[in-house]
Order: sequence, then C-alpha cells, then structure tokens
Amino acid sequence: MRADTHAFFLDVDGSLIDIAPHPDAVRVPQLLPQVLATLAGRAGGALALVSGRTIQSLDVLFHPFGFAAAGSHGAQMRLAPEDRIRSAPALDEALAREVKAAAGAFDGVFAEDKGTAIAVHYRAAPDARERLEDALRAIVGERVDVRLMPGHCVLEVKPASLDKGTAVADFMARAPFAGRIPVFIGDDVTDEAAFSAVAARGGLALAVGAPRPGAHGVLPDPGSVRAFLTHLAAAPRQRRR
Repeated sequence: MRADTHAFFLDVDGSLIDIAPHPDAVRVPQLLPQVLATLAGRAGGALALVSGRTIQSLDVLFHPFGFAAAGSHGAQMRLAPEDRIRSAPALDEALAREVKAAAGAFDGVFAEDKGTAIAVHYRAAPDARERLEDALRAIVGERVDVRLMPGHCVLEVKPASLDKGTAVADFMARAPFAGRIPVFIGDDVTDEAAFSAVAARGGLALAVGAPRPGAHGVLPDPGSVRAFLTHLAAAPRQRRR
C-alpha cells in the first residue's frame, strides 16, 4: 500500500484511540497527531477523520493539526482542513427534548447533544440497553427523517439520509481523494456503511478488534492501527509510474 495512491478514511474512537468510559475521558497518544499529519502530507491531503464525534471535538483531540473530517456520522463535513464546516440541520427541538428526557429516566445514562444528532450513552448502565432502546424507538416511531443507530454502548438519533458511507462518497467525488484507492478503518456497526462505500470503489475496508460485515481484514486493536499508520507515514517514497 502506498500513501501517494490511496485515500485514507479513519474512524476515531475504538480505531485510532481506545474507548473510554466517557467521551471526554479519551486519551490521544502524544505522537498520533503528528503521524496523521505526516501521512496526510504523504497522501497529498487525501486523509479524513470519519467519526461519530463532532468536527469541533476532533479538532480539540488532534490539536494543533486540523484534518479533512466528517463528524456526527456524516451530518457534518469539512472537505479540507481550511474549509468551513458544513452541517445538516439540527434535530427539531421537540424530538431533542423527548430523547433527552428518555435518557434522563435511566441511572448512569446520559445524552450528548451534537446539534445534528443526539447520542445516548449507557456504558455505565449496560443492563439498561434493551429498555432504553425500546424507549428511543418509540420516540422515533415511523419518522422517515431520523433513525436510531446503535454503537458501542451508545444509541444515536441522527438524520436518516446521512452516514459514514455518504461521507466517504462525498470525499471521493472531490480532489484530492478522487481517483485514489480508498481505505477505511473502523471498529463499529456505524462503520459498515463506509465499508460498503469503499468496497464499491475498489477499496479496502479494515475492521478493528473483530470481523465485521463488509470488512476485508481485521487489525487487532487501536495500537495496531497506529503502528500500521506510522509505518505508512515513514515508508520510503516510491516513484509513481
């Protein structure tokens, strides 16, 4: 694999960094932001973070570097580091209130309002999953504009038409990603749409931790992902044919 012929799409929590009990408690290894910046340079800018986090949160995590990014599962897009963030409309206020009230009814559960989506985290209350999911599905009901997306100890109410697959497609239609071989690395059910998007474009999908539908291979853990990316960033440059 060569950085100058591929485009890199990277999930963050559970893929680049280890999952923590709370989204604000994650730790970014000291050298990781520089590794990503080096690889982005080697790839001519064709590297994007594709995350459930907001782009603003990603910028804080990987400071002082900024990257092309898709946040909130594709509801936010920044096609290049210097571009403005493009966001889907916020969830309507009534729906947001209902989701937050449902989360507040369970001990150890909290709602993270991303504006374009609301993530309901239950890592501290895993036994609440089934009842919590039932409550949120009842709120979403027959609506076609939003859907409930499961993840690692999280249930997210988000726009139905946007996901990590639509984000990858958006990037791949534009320079510097267009014409390259896409690579996506992710660990969760929320990444499977992106696996399908890169496969449809002749690319490579790598799952982290365990096999996932649509993935071509598995990296054992985030440490292995970081080692893989460090190797790519440091590989000798090859002359393009």
